[in-house]
Amino acid sequence: VYEEAGEEKEPSSTIRIDPVTQQNMGVRLGRVEQKSLSKSIRTFGTITYDETGLYSVNTKFNGWIEMLYVEFLGEPVEKGQPLFDIYSPDLLTAQQEYLIAIQQQNGRKRNAPKRNDRLLDASRTRLSYWDFTDEQITQLETAGEIQKTITIFSPASGVVIKKSALKGHYVKAGEHQYEIADLSTVWVDVDIYEYELPWVHKGMPAEMELSYIPGKRYAGEVLFIYPYLDPKTRTARLRLSFSNPGNQLKPGMYANVYLQSIMPGKRLVVPQEAVIDSGVRKRVFVSRGKGKFEPREVTLGAEGNDYMFEVIAGLSEGEEIVLSGQFMLDSDCLLY
Repeated sequence: VYEEAGEEKEPSSTIRIDPVTQQNMGVRLGRVEQKSLSKSIRTFGTITYDETGLYSVNTKFNGWIEMLYVEFLGEPVEKGQPLFDIYSPDLLTAQQEYLIAIQQQNGRKRNAPKRNDRLLDASRTRLSYWDFTDEQITQLETAGEIQKTITIFSPASGVVIKKSALKGHYVKAGEHQYEIADLSTVWVDVDIYEYELPWVHKGMPAEMELSYIPGKRYAGEVLFIYPYLDPKTRTARLRLSFSNPGNQLKPGMYANVYLQSIMPGKRLVVPQEAVIDSGVRKRVFVSRGKGKFEPREVTLGAEGNDYMFEVIAGLSEGEEIVLSGQFMLDSDCLLY
């Protein structure tokens, strides 16, 4: 390690290698560049239900199911479609009170109109709270007769994914009788590695392929990034959202998922092969010409495609660096 007269002062760690030795060592040079840095992430996912499109069907009263209109798991239903008829003594009492209130209103005395109106409103409100529809209440008013059973309708369009309702079954208030899933949108849960997290953000586009429909890609987006890692696999979980026209995407299916991210603007980058990583620090050998090489400590950022690393500090654009043979240079450097 030395410097010649008239030459610019160099770091004490600079070494010189003659051309023949460089060739024998297989030293190959490259340049520090400014370029766009992108990352392609491929992973596997499982299609699952969109939890915002799950609906539970239950009653607010006790009773007995007398008729089933939807009897099978997986059966498609439309919003407002009848599911079952239920008999409840509580509903009979509520209907009777409402009809009495109507009769009192029709024959009310002039000195107590407001009291009768309040009774009628309270009776109607009680029926609506117990899921009587406006049409059912109107039918009760028109017929003037108590209905033995009330029909429970589907709250949404979708498919039946759970069913407990049976004909003749005694139902308690709050018990789930059906669970209906709207499959117009589905979620896909995927896992990515910890070092890929900087490339992922909420709202970024995602694509998906299914093995049973080769060649077709579905477009979606990243809906949510879980705020924790799996302690065993050291992976992070993402929730993706995809529209599902024709219900081709079925919960439980496996899918190949592709994420593509591009950092804004140009970034200073070097190939991974140029970096010597000791586990404590990272170094790159910079060529200073005339066979002289300077080891330079660098700070690296994200890893992009083609094993390119973003350089945060330690190098400048256009500097010539060693791409191969640097481990031999490193061993020579340690001798001094």
